[in-house]
Amino acid sequence: MTDKPGVVITGVSGRMGQMLVREVLVHDGLRLAGALERPGHDWVGHDLGEAMGGAALGVRVGDDPLEAFARAQAVIDFTAPAATVAFADLAAQARAVHVIGTTGLSDDDLKRIHIAARHAVIVRAGNMSLGVNLLTKVTEQVARALDADWDIEIVEAHHNRKVDAPSGTALMLGEAAAAGRGVSLAEVSDRGRDGMTGARDKGAIGFHAIRGGDIVGEHEVIFATGGERIVIKHIASDRALFARGALKAALWGQDKAPGEYDMLDVLGLN
Repeated sequence: MTDKPGVVITGVSGRMGQMLVREVLVHDGLRLAGALERPGHDWVGHDLGEAMGGAALGVRVGDDPLEAFARAQAVIDFTAPAATVAFADLAAQARAVHVIGTTGLSDDDLKRIHIAARHAVIVRAGNMSLGVNLLTKVTEQVARALDADWDIEIVEAHHNRKVDAPSGTALMLGEAAAAGRGVSLAEVSDRGRDGMTGARDKGAIGFHAIRGGDIVGEHEVIFATGGERIVIKHIASDRALFARGALKAALWGQDKAPGEYDMLDVLGLN
């Protein structure tokens, strides 16, 4: 027996799911309590280690989230919006910390997650990286210091299989810039310019998405005015850094009151 908090990994066959499994297995403070895939997936019912092409781990891949969550203290979830919203309800029933790295969530999705957070800890972030969260904090501070004569543009690049744009991290940076200026991002966001768009709107926050190859993640915030630019950039070269951040969040949330948190809370930057 062990007193280490048990973690369930959802979407365990995916690249991020498998990375999370590998990181949990070598983590000093957490143990692997379960692995989930969607009903009908080839991995369901098989030993997780063997499904991943290695030695048996003694953990079978399941398709019943409530049963798995009931045996765990944390759920780490980098799946899809519909699945994440359903998992939030079930994790709250189990009183398990729910770490959400899923992006592309709609306003309705976020409302349901907010309701679930009344009963359990939810840590949600568009990016689990320490460096990106520091970039977010710096972006807010720079935006607060500069007036609307400084244009703000956010450029992000990811691999060619990413399905949402702008990335969750880019939107997180946009929210930080908007907060620094005391405005709503929804009112100043400018995306996907094409054709005769006219001059740039003063005070707009622009977004641009690049998709190609196996780019893990690159984010750049540009502050530009007449005669000068400030450019802040983060480059991720190893997907494991996101997994390690998620595990840090799962452990951090164990003694916290129910509610919604983000990585700035986990890192003590709020």
